Amino acid sequence: MTSPVPPRDRTDQPWRSEGAPPPPPPRRKMAGGWGGLLLTALAVYLITNLVLSFFNGRDEPTIAYTEFSKQVTAGNVSKIYSKGDAIQGQLKKEAKIPGGDDTYTKFVTQRPAFADDNLWAELVKEDVTVTAQPVVQQRSFLANLLISLAPMLLLVLLWVFIARRMSGGLGGGALGRKAPPKPVELEGGKRTTFEDVAGIDEVEGELNDVVDFLKNPQEYRKMGARMPGGVLLAGPPGTGKTLLARAVAGEAGVPFFSASASEFIEMIVGVGASRVRELFAEARKVAPAIVFIDEIDTIGRARGGGSGMGGHDEREQTLNQILTEMDGFSGSEGVVVLAATNRADVLDPALTRPGRFDRIVQVSPPDRGGREAILKIHTRQIPLSEDVSLGQVARTTPGMTGADLANLANEAALLAVKRKKSEVDQAELSDALEKVQLGAERPLVMPEEERRRTAYHESGHALLGMLQPGADPVRKVTIVPRGRALGVTLSTPEADKYAYTEEYLRGRIIGALGGMAAEHLVYGVVTTGSESDLEQVTALARGMVGRWGMSERVGRLTAIPGDAQQAYGLSAAPATLDAVDHEMRRIVDECYIEAQQLLSEHRDQLDALAAALLQNETLDEEAAYRAAGVARLTKH
Repeated sequence: MTSPVPPRDRTDQPWRSEGAPPPPPPRRKMAGGWGGLLLTALAVYLITNLVLSFFNGRDEPTIAYTEFSKQVTAGNVSKIYSKGDAIQGQLKKEAKIPGGDDTYTKFVTQRPAFADDNLWAELVKEDVTVTAQPVVQQRSFLANLLISLAPMLLLVLLWVFIARRMSGGLGGGALGRKAPPKPVELEGGKRTTFEDVAGIDEVEGELNDVVDFLKNPQEYRKMGARMPGGVLLAGPPGTGKTLLARAVAGEAGVPFFSASASEFIEMIVGVGASRVRELFAEARKVAPAIVFIDEIDTIGRARGGGSGMGGHDEREQTLNQILTEMDGFSGSEGVVVLAATNRADVLDPALTRPGRFDRIVQVSPPDRGGREAILKIHTRQIPLSEDVSLGQVARTTPGMTGADLANLANEAALLAVKRKKSEVDQAELSDALEKVQLGAERPLVMPEEERRRTAYHESGHALLGMLQPGADPVRKVTIVPRGRALGVTLSTPEADKYAYTEEYLRGRIIGALGGMAAEHLVYGVVTTGSESDLEQVTALARGMVGRWGMSERVGRLTAIPGDAQQAYGLSAAPATLDAVDHEMRRIVDECYIEAQQLLSEHRDQLDALAAALLQNETLDEEAAYRAAGVARLTKH
């Protein structure tokens, strides 16, 4: 393990070239900010009020009610406006305010509630015009300020909201600008390296070139070599593609930018493309660096065709921006793009052409030795007893990925805690494997007749698996309900298989039909318990005829198009599809007849195996073969 590369002086950075784009200029901020805006609004309000007060003159003075009564008695009141006890009015002649030098003609007063005068008669006598009008409410300075500023503030907020939405094309989000991308922070400062990755040595060898290039770029430039701009990690889910990308960054000691392709898709067109630009711009600033895009098939599907993007502007613009950014690499930036997908067959050809993702690394499930190494990594923090054999566990887990094995180790540790043990032994690993492969047990009480029928169903699967030459050994048979199944028969190969013969696939179909054939032989009926069996049979028969050329009538061609072919509008003719259906039925019918014949010929062994299941509920490999009286036909 090498130590992280120390940061370089940016003035002497070998990744910079004369043709490299300069860093983006700093964003301009609004001068004065929000404080300046508020001060401006306040000044406008004060000036407006001064001007209005100049033109409107003074407000009416408030006089005492006794003064008002004197003016009424003197016949000096011209008219009043009254509502309730509030009175506003106007004099015929100007009068002097008592106790002062000011005069007034308009006034405001309030009639006391306890007043017991004959005001109405006095007003009528003096011929005063009386009207009932709402009293003009005088608002406070703060209320006037808020009323004056409210429309302006609403307009400013509306303008800011619209500006931020429109800034999506300049890097903002749908509801606001997102922070620039940053390298992934590491918990505890510990980086993932190739020491944390096992079972994929061939892939590790391919990625060592990327690590060496990031560590020693001068050596490659001397030879005129250019590192691939993009490396695509393709493989099934759980095989460790993201872990590999982190390990490459950890081995090289460079910043690691990680993003999911779905993060680039937004409601507003152009946001995804702007985020791609920001991501690559930030990576160039701290180069050398690694940019990792997970699930790139989300935006990188083949354009056009039935299942392509077909005019989805946001996805297509985002994909075009990724292609443009990768075209801009000259090889001296020090930015390597890693991407992961489990659907490499549906990617647009523009992504995988030379110059972009020109190196495709297949990440497959590990072999037996790889599974054992992965188990050792995931059990480093788990106390194991001396009887634990990780090699035995690896032998019985073909096809499992790194994520499956990590889940297996964790389930075993959980079981040990529940059972109050200080160490995990082989029993916990075996039970955890059953739970992962077969499903969790269900506390279901079945009627005896249903239980007996299930025993014959599973015995039919197991016995045909034992009798078929070259079939996978039967590892476990149980009539304990697990998951959605009432019973389970588990068969796994001794060694990993990478290619299958027609004979082996026919044997798989015969074994899958064994449950239905046993029920029909013993009870003369067919139940719904064969649903998953028929799904497996249909998939195998369809693959044999439509994909693997195992039918003389259909021939050596792919009659059933996959997603990639459908993306380009390729499909088989109706006559070919009819032939596929006919051949599928022929293969399945032949296998079912053979399954019935074998079970009829070995009825005694079927009964014995069913009786053992009814008595013990679960049989391991040795007990199942002993109960059926069948010797192992092959040793893989």
